[in-house]
Amino acid sequence: MDRACRRHGTFRVRWKSKQRWQPSFRFPDPRHLSIERLGRKRARVRLPKFGWVTFRWSRPLGGAVKSATVTRDGKHWYVSFLVEDGVKPPAVSLERGRRGVDRGVVTLAATSDGQFLDRSFVSPGEAARYRRLQQQLARTRKGSERRRACRAKMRVIMRRVRDRRQDFHAQSARQIVDGNALVVLEDLNTAAVTATARGSVAEPGVRIRQKSGLNRAILDKGWHSFELAVRNCARRTGAAVRTVNPAHTSTTCPACGHVHPDNRKSQARFVCTACGHKEHADTVGAKNTLARGHAGHWAWRPRRQPVREAPTSVKPQGINAPTA
Repeated sequence: MDRACRRHGTFRVRWKSKQRWQPSFRFPDPRHLSIERLGRKRARVRLPKFGWVTFRWSRPLGGAVKSATVTRDGKHWYVSFLVEDGVKPPAVSLERGRRGVDRGVVTLAATSDGQFLDRSFVSPGEAARYRRLQQQLARTRKGSERRRACRAKMRVIMRRVRDRRQDFHAQSARQIVDGNALVVLEDLNTAAVTATARGSVAEPGVRIRQKSGLNRAILDKGWHSFELAVRNCARRTGAAVRTVNPAHTSTTCPACGHVHPDNRKSQARFVCTACGHKEHADTVGAKNTLARGHAGHWAWRPRRQPVREAPTSVKPQGINAPTA
């Protein structure tokens, strides 16, 4: 890529649309970056090998530029800047609250205090149009112009869905983290959970269609993206984020501690077979997640800092947690 840009010029290089990856260029040296304001909404930046590039100014930087990243999303190009704002995260007080979060397929997130956060990211009209485009894509020939045009239309719809998902994750993370010193999540390996059950020719998988539908539902909710949004929000508030083992969190009674698969009658109904405690199953999972994350915490005092709280686990998740 570097040799092609130097030989033919940066904006004469063409990328084939059949490639699955999106071009991304990162410029980590701030000495080679120069930014000039051209107006209220326009500015330009001088990038190595690219020269002066004009872009739409969406917000002020608010700090010293450390690096710049240029990415392409479909037919649009974006430039993002990493700045040093000098703002330190606030100290976590022991008097602040704690909250457990249970991620699910029907509801994106259920908190230990009975709050449910969920929304649909694709409208019925967009879903029907995307289904028609998928059928049209199946009738096109590989490498043809019709196939490229069809995939471009599909990317437009998915870009809208992705933007709505990221915006909702950011808003939900703010609601969860605000006013809390500890946020506990389930330690979910999304890549392993959404792996296909197709198997091999020698050992074919079972219930492949059902597993495919579950994988699509999980990826549509964006479990990993939601966790990243919570961690990013916790960095600004100084809260600690901890992950715990999710085993039996939905079948354990938060009142008496009885563990049995029959405690969960359905997806949303939980009735303890020992004490008769009744509650929403997702709320029960969030309460048990919080109980596991809160156990083993201790107060610690960093050097010349106020008292903070961090997990004693060997895998601390808080930004301000000790690494020992």
